[in-house]
Amino acid sequence: MDVAKVIQQHKRLCNLISERRIKQSLDILSDMITSSSSGDFRDEYENIVMTYRNMLSYTIDGIKDPERNKVYLKLIQSLLGLSDRVRQDILSHYSGWHTYWIKQQAEKELKLSGKTIVETVDDLVFKSELDEWLKLTNEINPDPESELSRKHRQLIKNIFNHLWLTDYYGEAESSLIKIILTSGKFKWHEASIFTTAVTLSSLRTWQQDKLFHLIAIYEAGQLQVMERALSGLILNLHYYNGRVLLYPDITDRIEKMSHDGTFREHCRIIVLQTIRSRETEKLGKKLHDEILPQVEKLKPMIEEKLDLDNILPHDKNEEKNPDWSDMFNDSEEIFKTMEELTKLQMEGADVYMSAFANMKHFDFFKDFQNWFVPFYPDHETVDEIYNDEILGPGTNELAEALYKTPFICNSDKYSLLLNLKYLPSAQKSMMLKVFRMELEGMQELNSEESGTDPYKSFRINVTQYLQDIYRFFKLSPYKKEFEDLFTGKLDIYNSVFFRMTFKASDAEASLADYFFSKNFYEDALDLYLRHVSEKPSEVQLYEKIAYCYQDNGNFEEALNYYRRAELIDRKVWTVKKIGLCLRRLGKNEESLVYYLQASDMQPDNIHSIIMIAHCYLDLKNYEQALKYYFRVEYSEPGNFKILRPIAYCYFALGRFDDSEKYYDRLSENKLTAHDQINKGHLALCKGNKKEAIDFYRQSMVGGELTKEQFLSIFSEDKPLLLLLGVNPDDLPILLDYLLFMIG
Repeated sequence: MDVAKVIQQHKRLCNLISERRIKQSLDILSDMITSSSSGDFRDEYENIVMTYRNMLSYTIDGIKDPERNKVYLKLIQSLLGLSDRVRQDILSHYSGWHTYWIKQQAEKELKLSGKTIVETVDDLVFKSELDEWLKLTNEINPDPESELSRKHRQLIKNIFNHLWLTDYYGEAESSLIKIILTSGKFKWHEASIFTTAVTLSSLRTWQQDKLFHLIAIYEAGQLQVMERALSGLILNLHYYNGRVLLYPDITDRIEKMSHDGTFREHCRIIVLQTIRSRETEKLGKKLHDEILPQVEKLKPMIEEKLDLDNILPHDKNEEKNPDWSDMFNDSEEIFKTMEELTKLQMEGADVYMSAFANMKHFDFFKDFQNWFVPFYPDHETVDEIYNDEILGPGTNELAEALYKTPFICNSDKYSLLLNLKYLPSAQKSMMLKVFRMELEGMQELNSEESGTDPYKSFRINVTQYLQDIYRFFKLSPYKKEFEDLFTGKLDIYNSVFFRMTFKASDAEASLADYFFSKNFYEDALDLYLRHVSEKPSEVQLYEKIAYCYQDNGNFEEALNYYRRAELIDRKVWTVKKIGLCLRRLGKNEESLVYYLQASDMQPDNIHSIIMIAHCYLDLKNYEQALKYYFRVEYSEPGNFKILRPIAYCYFALGRFDDSEKYYDRLSENKLTAHDQINKGHLALCKGNKKEAIDFYRQSMVGGELTKEQFLSIFSEDKPLLLLLGVNPDDLPILLDYLLFMIG
């Protein structure tokens, strides 16, 4: 059985239904049912088909049915529900996944108890253990090694597994969740993992009741639990975005909740943190694999040869417009949590991810639920440290410091604690000192910040929880059994949930600025373009759109928007950006005009001067290029990189002795492969063939250039060599001599 194919079929089916392409989705479902083990699915399928065909016939015949829309919606829900159950049936029989092994073990225990289905809470296999625990007084704190503690840990595991592995919740699950919320017998860290179980169950099998349970847990308001409930709700609403509008009970509830400012602020925190999780992995891959290679292809070969981009240190003011430095001033109301998130080292999460990735091999993480358990000082893992002669005396401080630190997620805290046992004695002592200092520092910080940020605890808890989930999807041995929520664009801003919860225009504008500040230009561009028609005179909007296009290598569109910005407010920065786009598009004469204008506006701007020189070089006006390169050399006498284009210009003008002087000065630093080639050209033009061949050979010796790359460069340079008097008949002989030499 091709399980991957079934998963893809189900996805395709759900997408088709969201597009109201019912017939095609029915065809896919029919094929899926053929692969399933239950005959009941086919009967249910035929009933749906018959109902749908009748509805189509009535519609075509012109029969008016006031209930048609309700019937249609109910039919779609039935179709989705059946497809979900068929998918689960196939996975449970053929996937071989750990998830379904645990599920099957639970079902065997249920049958051994004399039951085949759980209808009420009394049908739960662990009901007697649950009752026993509920009868205990709240004051009892059993010894971690006692039989009572062992039984309680097993009860927690059973409840987690039941809530996680139950496909469809009914009366039993509703009663169980109510007991968890209201009995007072379960601690916050236990309620937290139960909440995660509901989230995972919902992601595995859609049921709107599960979302209502997450809402109820959130509204119960228990710290460390409510954050997990709302995070789970938002992840589900985003994951099932194509379905949400098909369930008006859910959309109505979310819309009512969105009237509450605290709920909206909580949602903003979660949305931002969820989006942040993708930064390093997603953007890094995109820059490395897509954007940078495309930009390099667009650069003229002459830039690479002479390393033109690196003559001057990169000036940040020549990149993003300095006028944008205050662009978040108007965004505080919508995304005021960004500064605080930065303080919590959200951008350091990827660093921690890398640091702790190899510390998830402990047996602790073989227990599924431990990937989601919050860190708390009384956890049995902490108790193990008491037996360590060095760590033991400082265990309380160590556990307290770990518990309070906002900079490490729960999963990594357990990794760190488990790893401490295996450190040398000196490192253990050092770690204790570090954590004592950390605890003192946090106590001082908390006293200073007391009362200044009502969302601080919520933000920290959400941050750590989402990092825990991220690690589960990326590092867990069970990750292949789950669809990774943290791949793709994570464009929550395009989801139904986002539009219902926030005022679209304000929220999108603020989020666009956030994306822009973090170099997510594709996302920023998507959002900025939505508001162009609403803000036709906002110059910064045009500038940012242009910059996004520029970063993506679309210089035509970038030029279009830079020019629109220039019409409203002509700035040096914009003029230079127009010059850059024109140059990238090969319109060198037009580019030169704009850079000259920029230089007139700011005569001493060294960046404008060097770009004018580059433009003259592009136009092969070497005399004029030299004049401007000399200005740079005069302004920055210690800049060896400026020697490279000067030497080349002298060479192109046939002033070989002057060129050689500059190449000799350049040789005081490391020569590039392109420098070696140009020195070879210079030697060849001066009649020194053997010296030329030696320079050509050196350009390939270091591995910077392959033989094929060298030949391509040489071919491009051939017209200039002939112009400078090299005998064309000598070139093929010289090249063959070189090729024999290098083998």
